[in-house]
Amino acid sequence: MARYQVILAYDGAHFMGSQRQANSRTVQGELEKALHKLGWSDRSVLIAGRTDAGVHASGQVAAFDLEWSHADDDLVRALNANLPADLAVREAHVVAADFHPRFDALSRRYCYRLFSHPVRDPLREKTAWRTWPAVDGALLAQAASLLIGTHDFAAFGSPTGPKGTTVRTVMKAGWRPVEEDKWQFEIQADAFLYRMVRRLVFIQAAVAQGRVSAQVVAQSLAGPAGVPAGELPAGLAPAHGLTLVEVTY
Repeated sequence: MARYQVILAYDGAHFMGSQRQANSRTVQGELEKALHKLGWSDRSVLIAGRTDAGVHASGQVAAFDLEWSHADDDLVRALNANLPADLAVREAHVVAADFHPRFDALSRRYCYRLFSHPVRDPLREKTAWRTWPAVDGALLAQAASLLIGTHDFAAFGSPTGPKGTTVRTVMKAGWRPVEEDKWQFEIQADAFLYRMVRRLVFIQAAVAQGRVSAQVVAQSLAGPAGVPAGELPAGLAPAHGLTLVEVTY
């Protein structure tokens, strides 16, 4: 018996999130179904982080204990043969028996894609958020720069537990153009609040459209006491633009 770490990629469009739910199709549920076909008999796999319904991943991490007498590459092939087309194991290897993909993680990295166009684009809107009016790249960069460092992100998400802190440390945050009208946001932090990335993207887009000032964003990073009443617009960027790219250990 050994503990295996696997890297997962999935199209989140038809999953109700990563964590197993009763009567809903989830990433964890489909992975456990495939493992059962390989003789796995535990109650639950371990997952690095929860992704919402519709959110994608190219670097989600899961772990499980399995009696497997073949090579790691054979495990990848065996699992993929039993997984649906919108979920795949990219790699697998043995780790320490006490490895936990969530609690041992040092950081997580997400990317978010958006584009600005006045007319809907059914193909591009599968994996990117269409915004209009157009966003200003310089204002996106200004807003992103405010996020780097240790701040209280209470205005941008909910803690993961009843007694959880809302303080997080962001190591990297920035936007880059990928097409004439398309932008990609990348953010890496020690951990994230519930829906924090989608909230941050929504607010940055509002800054870049001139609907809220960067100063209001800066004030809100002081925590609940710093949020100017009524000045920070409510909303979340759509889930389909978000991808979990990497978990580091």
